[in-house]
Parts: sequence; C-alpha cells; structure tokens
Amino acid sequence: MKEKLRLEMKEVASNIRKVREFRNYTQDYLAAKLEISQNAYSKIELGYSKITLDRLFHIALILEVQVMQLLYFDKDSFNKLGPFA
Repeated sequence: MKEKLRLEMKEVASNIRKVREFRNYTQDYLAAKLEISQNAYSKIELGYSKITLDRLFHIALILEVQVMQLLYFDKDSFNKLGPFA
C-alpha cells in the first residue's frame, strides 16, 4: 500500500514538471510565485517533498490548469483542451 502511494505521489510530481515545461516556465519562476526557494520547488518536482492540498491548488492556478490535470496528465487531451478545460 505504501509503495503504491509513493509511486502515485511521484507521478503527480512528474505531471507538475511536465505541465511546467509545456508552459515554458522555469523552476525559478514557479518557486518565486509560490514564495519558496528554487531548491524547495525542485524537491516538489522530484517527489522528495510532500505537498499540501493548498500548495497543489496554488501550483495548478499558476500553471493555469485544473488540479485534475496535475493528477492525471494526458498530453494529447492537454494539447486539445488547453488551460482550464
């Protein structure tokens, strides 16, 4: 159970990175928007840091996507639907 949870959390972290890269945003940019260091932000994308729901929603807002798009990233539907679809 714990292993499945860890893998799903890593997947969400990876999805955050994918959307950030799709938007051509830097880690520095997101870190500044979140008011954290770039190193702290990097740990989020690597799955080293657990994030709160508040932080997840804030990241989604900055990336201009719905939270569900961070939980279940699908590149094809993301390209078709765009932000907040």
